Amino acid sequence: MTARPPRLPGPLDPIPDESATDRPTAPATRHPILGHLRASLVLVVLAILVLGLGYPAVITAFAQEVTPLTANGSLIDYNGTVVGSSLIAQNLSAPWLFWERPSPVDYNSFNGSPTLLGYSDPALYNETEAYMQEYGPFAVNASVPEILVTVSGSGLDPDLTPEAALVQIPRIANVTGLSMVELQALVNANIVPPLLGFIGPSYVNVLHLDLALEKILPAKFRSS
Repeated sequence: MTARPPRLPGPLDPIPDESATDRPTAPATRHPILGHLRASLVLVVLAILVLGLGYPAVITAFAQEVTPLTANGSLIDYNGTVVGSSLIAQNLSAPWLFWERPSPVDYNSFNGSPTLLGYSDPALYNETEAYMQEYGPFAVNASVPEILVTVSGSGLDPDLTPEAALVQIPRIANVTGLSMVELQALVNANIVPPLLGFIGPSYVNVLHLDLALEKILPAKFRSS
């Protein structure tokens, strides 16, 4: 009895899937989500340490070394006492001092500033009238710069244009007895020019100006 030759696959026979037998089977992971959670937790902790602690610490240390004055709030020391910051206006209303811009938040940095007055707003006219009345006898034929009767975006702007400082000289000279020439020289000495000569406007920091004025005021007007 002769052996039957093996049967060759026909065109209708299914093609065997060799991948199932030849490929190695990967071990099954029982809880794959735990690995993702662990990785996410590690990233969150690293982000907190690097961005929340490390980066601020490096920037703070760098600022303290390079610009300690601005890093600490640009505080102004006068005769051993901190009298304010050059970045925040104060309510300087004494008649012998240079005045700041009006503040709708009463110069409180913790209050938000309301909407600014428009040119056609009647309240702007009222502010101008009130300032002119405070200006006293110098209101006659006086041209009050707009910056003295309008508020800044924050309500805390500590700077004036040179014109807004110079226009106050007659009032201060009348109260203190200082000469207008002396006061004009004081204002000119405290004008900060544009950065690099052309970036931004010239301005006068009112607190710096009043501290310089304090040094030449008659004794009865000095705070100490």
